[in-house]
Amino acid sequence: MNVERVTDAADELVDAFARLVPQLSPDRTGPTRAQLADVLSAPGTVVLVARDAGTIIGTLTLLLYRIPTGARAWIHDVVVDESARGRGVGEALTREALAIARAAGVESVHLTTRRHREAAHRLYRRIGFVQRESDVFVWRRQ
Repeated sequence: MNVERVTDAADELVDAFARLVPQLSPDRTGPTRAQLADVLSAPGTVVLVARDAGTIIGTLTLLLYRIPTGARAWIHDVVVDESARGRGVGEALTREALAIARAAGVESVHLTTRRHREAAHRLYRRIGFVQRESDVFVWRRQ
């Protein structure tokens, strides 16, 4: 397995997101080619994929940004194909994201995960994330 940054919305990537996104959020579909191209070209956005025998088996999106209190990053949309879970794919993607954040001078990397994703919680704790005492609020367009 290898992890790499992707920059082109090729057919293979569009197809991988179409397969993987519903595994993360069953009510969602993968982005269109145009939407994916927008993501890939957005400043501070890094899309990583994990491949096994040439096939994309996982993805992670890292957002790098600066605010008045310093350089920060968020990890979003980590998803590993059901057939590849438990093989270290999520860890490899996350460690690569942390290396990129470290090289960019980021002071902290944040992420959220649903409470029922116990394996993800164990992974994040094992590689150094700590759970914050914080309430997360969301605004959704009506």
